[in-house]
Amino acid sequence: MAFPTLTPISQMSKSILPATGTVTEVAALLPLEVYSNSSQFLSGASDQVAFTYKKIGGDVLDIELKTGNVYANYQEAVLEYSYLVNLHQSKNILSDVLGQTTGTFNHEGERLTGPSNVNLKFPRVSFEIERRISDAYSTEAGIGGTIPIYSASFNLVQGRQDYDLQSIISGSSATGTDPSGGAAAYAGIVGDKRVIVKKVYYKTPNAMWRFFGYFGGLNVVGNLNYYGQYTDDSTFELVPTWQNKLQAMAYEDNIYTRLSHYSYELKDNHLRIFPAPDIVHDYKNMWVDFSIIPDAWEETGTTNTGISGINNMNTLPFDNIPYENINAIGKQWIRRFALALSKETLAQIRGKFQTIPIPGEAVNLNADALLSQAKDEQEKLREELKTILDELTYVELSKKDAEKSQSTNDVQKRVPLIIFQG
Repeated sequence: MAFPTLTPISQMSKSILPATGTVTEVAALLPLEVYSNSSQFLSGASDQVAFTYKKIGGDVLDIELKTGNVYANYQEAVLEYSYLVNLHQSKNILSDVLGQTTGTFNHEGERLTGPSNVNLKFPRVSFEIERRISDAYSTEAGIGGTIPIYSASFNLVQGRQDYDLQSIISGSSATGTDPSGGAAAYAGIVGDKRVIVKKVYYKTPNAMWRFFGYFGGLNVVGNLNYYGQYTDDSTFELVPTWQNKLQAMAYEDNIYTRLSHYSYELKDNHLRIFPAPDIVHDYKNMWVDFSIIPDAWEETGTTNTGISGINNMNTLPFDNIPYENINAIGKQWIRRFALALSKETLAQIRGKFQTIPIPGEAVNLNADALLSQAKDEQEKLREELKTILDELTYVELSKKDAEKSQSTNDVQKRVPLIIFQG
């Protein structure tokens, strides 16, 4: 009796990874369209098939993968590399580009609008975050800032001590004129916004005609070389500017300290004047300097506040790093990471069955060990790249430059000068 001839089949799947890939098929087999228009990427993904085939042992054992799996893993590796590098760059430049132009992106992370290839550029250092913080302090100190300081006046009323500055200023803003009939620079912008009163003062026009005040007159410091206090401005050209400034500051301080007709109390923008005005003269205006605190989310329309610009890592106009701009260092990391991803894919496939029965025996698959190895390699590669990038931030590079400079100085200190040589 003749026995049938059995032909063993070595393969466990109909899908076996070939030894090489094909450039022309890559684009159609990618899960995303990212990099599908890059000829260099397509070549790199095709070459990854041969790399994976050799590294996993495809010339010895069957590899239950399709070329599409390798292409997809290679694309994921490039995207992961782009993600980590972009994350690194965002740490470098975010503080300098706050409020600058942002961008829009499609579902694949490709830029639609905004500046191009920003993640490949070194921005001008602007100390933007420090400047924005200092603007707020400057505004409060009255020496600059971005919030305008307005002046308003209201008429004193004989016998009346209490005045609601919030209502007075809001009313003037609504009408466009102050109580004295002048045009209000803050017309239409107060509304129900709270005003912050910076200064309350009574301006005496006659007193302001005399720049030097009590420092004028004969034989006093402000009267250099017998210049009279009523002379015109041209007579003071020889006086240093700093002296004029000090005299003006001292004069202003004297007005508020020694010459004031009133004192006041201010609570919640309610002003109480002491004493109650008994006689209201022709110059009856009381003045206040104030600011209007804008809504934190409101564009002023007068300056580029950058409220709608870059505010965090997410709004940086970073798209995926162009494949052509990735150097040999990056491409080698991508190959290794893509290989680890392909091992994970293979482990997932083999893990569907723990064993494969064959005549008289069973083949145990290495899915668990392969999956563990793949995950471990991916984590190590991520940490390796993160460590390198953290060591190469602009701050760390500055520190290394400082250390290099110090080391150079230390060496040069020990170089004898020529006069000490024999």
